Amino acid sequence: MPASQSRARARDRNNVLNRAEFLSLNQPPKGAPEPRSSGKKAPGPSAQPPPPGDGARERRQSQQLPEEDCMQLNPSFKGIAFNSLLAIDICMSKRLGVCAGRAASWASARSMVKLIGITGHGIPWIGGTILCLVKSSTLAGQEVLMNLLLALLLDIMTVAGVQKLIKRRGPFESSPSLLDYLTMDVYAFPAGHASRAAMVSKFFLSHLVLAVPLRVLLVLWAFCVGLSRVMIGRHHITDVISGFIIGYFQFRLVELVWMSSNTCQMLISAW
Repeated sequence: MPASQSRARARDRNNVLNRAEFLSLNQPPKGAPEPRSSGKKAPGPSAQPPPPGDGARERRQSQQLPEEDCMQLNPSFKGIAFNSLLAIDICMSKRLGVCAGRAASWASARSMVKLIGITGHGIPWIGGTILCLVKSSTLAGQEVLMNLLLALLLDIMTVAGVQKLIKRRGPFESSPSLLDYLTMDVYAFPAGHASRAAMVSKFFLSHLVLAVPLRVLLVLWAFCVGLSRVMIGRHHITDVISGFIIGYFQFRLVELVWMSSNTCQMLISAW
């Protein structure tokens, strides 16, 4: 019995928490509430309940974050395909922009390429159509020219509206010219010169009697106008292709709302 008591006293001496300087750690502070059986801490008088909206907001965030993480880690096949095509379009457009600046590989041919692009601009075409309409003396010629003028105005409004909606920049940093500002052709998508060239060439092929070499040259001219816009760095390849498609559909729309000779004469007399 005395041996067991001496061993117990030795354990108490060896226990660090039984020293005088650590006794306060083993005793609860005075005035502290007794812990409840459930183990939940009672809120103090200064504790304020969280606003009702914070809990709902946190729950929504906890529900949304995993889904967003999954979308970023596991993108859809459509998103991967779209981003891949977009990257290919930008890369190919930059490679074809050989006249984009003074330091480009074909910088010496930039003036000639820009001149080809000007042949598809809206201002020369509208001015030339109005001049021919004034000089024309036949009803058939006035009918064709009035509908061509309608198609040109439709093209400018359509391209300007889509460009303002999409606001896509070109592959190179190039400021639009004064003629581009006049026709509101300041963004890249779609290419206004390409849509106008496609619409005008299709219009002439349908309403003018041309020899086969002239028809081939007309198609080549439309293609060269679209290519020139890529070469000077103003448009991507997809911008030009979209412009060709829009120009074709504009021609189809003008064919549907084709103005008769009497309507054209009434508009000319009113003008």
